[in-house]
Amino acid sequence: MVSFQNAVGLGFQHYFDFKGRSTRSEYWWWLLFVVLAGIALTIVDMGIGTYNYESADGLLSGLFKLATLIPGLALGARRLHDINKSAWWLLMWLSFLLIIPMIIPVIVLLVWAARQGDNGTNRYGPDPRGQP
Repeated sequence: MVSFQNAVGLGFQHYFDFKGRSTRSEYWWWLLFVVLAGIALTIVDMGIGTYNYESADGLLSGLFKLATLIPGLALGARRLHDINKSAWWLLMWLSFLLIIPMIIPVIVLLVWAARQGDNGTNRYGPDPRGQP
């Protein structure tokens, strides 16, 4: 199992790596990191006066979101590869951004992210847990 620190390191180490596979723990630790850091940076933005209440975003938290967008998408792609799904399924997140948000695609992606990866090698590469 990947630790919190290792997951954050791997997220940034594989910044543009959309190939291969990632474990559930790597994905969920990264998500926890992004949420906690985003909250902390929003609080800092409010404290130093760089938070815009109209847009509900701050300078530091906005820059952080921008900096973690690509590695988050890459990790999502690798997580889908671990369950033998194409990374194109990540486009379902776009349905959440439409005028009428659709919750079903988001739920499907969350369920897939929680699934255990395929044992052994699949078409996207070897098992990241090191199992044959």
